Amino acid sequence: MTETTIHSLQGDQDPSSPGRDIWDQFKTHRGAVLGLGFFIFIILAVAFGPYIWGIDAQFIDIRARNQGPSLLHPLGTDQLGRDTLARLLVGGRVSLSVGIVAMVLSLFLGTLIGVVAGFFSWIDGLLMRLTDLFLALPLLPLLLVIIMLFRDTLRTAFGPETGIFILIVFVIGITSWMQAARIVRGDVLALKEQEFVLASRSVGTPSRRMITRHILPNILSPILVSATLGIANAIITESVLSFLGLGFPSDFPTWGRLLFDSTDYLQQYPERVIWPGLAISLTVLSVNYIGDGLRDALDPRIRGR
Repeated sequence: MTETTIHSLQGDQDPSSPGRDIWDQFKTHRGAVLGLGFFIFIILAVAFGPYIWGIDAQFIDIRARNQGPSLLHPLGTDQLGRDTLARLLVGGRVSLSVGIVAMVLSLFLGTLIGVVAGFFSWIDGLLMRLTDLFLALPLLPLLLVIIMLFRDTLRTAFGPETGIFILIVFVIGITSWMQAARIVRGDVLALKEQEFVLASRSVGTPSRRMITRHILPNILSPILVSATLGIANAIITESVLSFLGLGFPSDFPTWGRLLFDSTDYLQQYPERVIWPGLAISLTVLSVNYIGDGLRDALDPRIRGR
């Protein structure tokens, strides 16, 4: 066999990279691709849209109040003459920021507790009972109580916007880590009995090193899926709190706050409710589709079919 033929056969048998396999499987999920495209569009819109549109979301023009869609105001104006499109873009920036930061916090807590509970059996029972306790708590009343207790203190210490942002992110983060902890714990329990982990333990590898080098890389799949679902959950929770009037100040727009401000004008101007409601619904739907696509793409039993 000639050298050229050997190289040709080797080139035909070269395995594709794991990243390419995951992307190829992800592309087969049409909803996930559309969701990813829409989510990227939303991120770009809220990040650069206020600079491109140029109208101040806080600018009040009483003479232009309660106007319908027009060339000057494509989505109309509110009761104070503020541009709805500008407020929608700025509000999306806040809502997405809350969703992403709260997701990171909840995912960190869930992963930490899940790994520790699954790997160290002596503390597993205590951490799982703590998880069960948080799961049993009525979350919405708990959220309302925490906000009512600490809202004024944080607003005084950090300012009205920053204080409420810290409070809402913290509240959402500490009340949404339980599902991730249970999922991670289950995977860790299965992984720590695998041969490569037992072999690592037999040669005296410290627990911290086994967790960082063997456990965490093999549980990235459920962590990433939980991350996408966590963003959607945080956006909805922030919108509910703002809709109840317990979120950001009235002059600081978020998608939930826009819904809250529009309820008094629902019959006269129903489009004011439609725009922020549509933004919340489509963003959450796109994130959920991304999570479904990642779950299929990261599952080795499905990948390659």
